[in-house]
Amino acid sequence: MTNLAIAANGLRKSYGDKVVLDGVDVTVPEGTIFALLGPNGAGKTTAVKILTTLVTADAGTIRVGGHDLAADPQAVRSAIGVTGQFSAVDGLITGEENMLLMADLHHLSKQEGQRATAELLQRFDLVEAARKPAQSYSGGMKRRLDIAMTLVGNPRIIFLDEPTTGLDPRSRHNMWGIIRELVNSGVTVFLTTQYLEEADELADRIAVLNDGKIAAEGTAEELKRLIPGGHVRLRFSDPVAYQSAVLALPEVTRDDESLSLQIPSDGTQRELRGILDQLDTAGIEADELTVHTPDLDDVFFALTGGSTGTTVPSQPKEAVR
Repeated sequence: MTNLAIAANGLRKSYGDKVVLDGVDVTVPEGTIFALLGPNGAGKTTAVKILTTLVTADAGTIRVGGHDLAADPQAVRSAIGVTGQFSAVDGLITGEENMLLMADLHHLSKQEGQRATAELLQRFDLVEAARKPAQSYSGGMKRRLDIAMTLVGNPRIIFLDEPTTGLDPRSRHNMWGIIRELVNSGVTVFLTTQYLEEADELADRIAVLNDGKIAAEGTAEELKRLIPGGHVRLRFSDPVAYQSAVLALPEVTRDDESLSLQIPSDGTQRELRGILDQLDTAGIEADELTVHTPDLDDVFFALTGGSTGTTVPSQPKEAVR
């Protein structure tokens, strides 16, 4: 049986008349990445604050790292690391000094603190900048230092609240590599993000939070299959082949001007093979076949009613096969 790093049931939180979380359930197996998506104001940061002992839930049961949060919050704090939306880096001191300060806060001995600092600065490619004031660092460097500081206490569960917001694409991809390496080493990551591409790239499981409730949860592929609209598009240059395909294939949508056909499909290998087998049997060859499957942006907009609070990926949805 898979051990759970995080298990929360029935989380509720209100601020006055505003219900922020309304019976949220979250389970995260050890050594995985869990992504919580939602528009701005959906309650993502509130959920992180509750799970990391910074805010008390109005109701619900929570276990983090095997510890009951209500009964033993200090044990939970000892098991986790948190990187918030806003950097915890002190820009007036050096990167190395930021790391040593964090080691002191974790009550490491001077020798242990120096060893952890040296290892993490090396790991996050910050050795050359270690003795420069942190305010001189680029956004990507500050974010790397922020996560390095989080790892000083060797936490097995890390909460990353929108860790790549404001980073350029190169720095964002570098951060994804760091997150993958953490998980490969056995760390569990709870990630909130406004970038759907980020969740698609990283997460083992994704939950969409909307109006204080989990609207859907699953792998990226499972969520994409919730949304209709997938199809295969065939394009022909030969009008005779086009007309033959119209007769050979059921449930097609025709575009006589472009000599193209659209066939409903969930994009699975079995469905594609079936379409290709029908074409082969009829002796028909298409000039181009493209597959469209719904992306996480389609899922997000369908589940949240078209909210614009989350950033969608810029990649095209159709891939030529």
